[in-house]
Amino acid sequence: MKLKRILLSLLICMTSVVALSQEKISLPKPNLNIDMTLIEALQQRHSTREFFQKAIDDNTLSIILWAACGINRPESGHITAPSAINAQDIIVFVCRENGAWQYEPNTHSLVKVTDKDLRIDIAGFQTDMAKAPIMLILASDHKRFGDRQNGASRMGTIDSGYVSENISLICTALNLNTVPRMTMNSDNLKRELKLNETFDLLINHPISYPKDTNN
Repeated sequence: MKLKRILLSLLICMTSVVALSQEKISLPKPNLNIDMTLIEALQQRHSTREFFQKAIDDNTLSIILWAACGINRPESGHITAPSAINAQDIIVFVCRENGAWQYEPNTHSLVKVTDKDLRIDIAGFQTDMAKAPIMLILASDHKRFGDRQNGASRMGTIDSGYVSENISLICTALNLNTVPRMTMNSDNLKRELKLNETFDLLINHPISYPKDTNN
């Protein structure tokens, strides 16, 4: 009986892992009819360190992720952000109260990585940052650079800057608060996100509505 209980427990654990790995959300098609022009977004872009807890809906998240590094040329699979040797090495993780998700540009969808709320680890010693309902992590996967590993760290760092600027500009256009940050508990986050040594966590973006919409 004891062996049966052990086997049953193992089966339940394996089933839970499989179910988690298969949990996927297809995001709505991004609505790109935004009134603000690029010049206006550049004029108004600024970093904000005040975040409020009103949830950000999937329609808004869809636009943010598409702007960050979504597919803008389906015929070639190229993305909105420049990428060294077109490695498309920047992986975006969406962290919120109900867990963390990996963004998949090819299907414009989210795949769940963990049920844990990782926002405290992203906030680090700046604990107020964890109030943001959504926090994005930009990670460079160095193995996507193939045999060019000598320059992988530099190329990944530069590529993360492109994606970060896209996020900053789309948040401005959508009247959202954000700030690009490097502070985070990288070791804990890599473990919880199940990332190996080829990944480098580079930048994170807390995102929320301004205070006057927090009703």
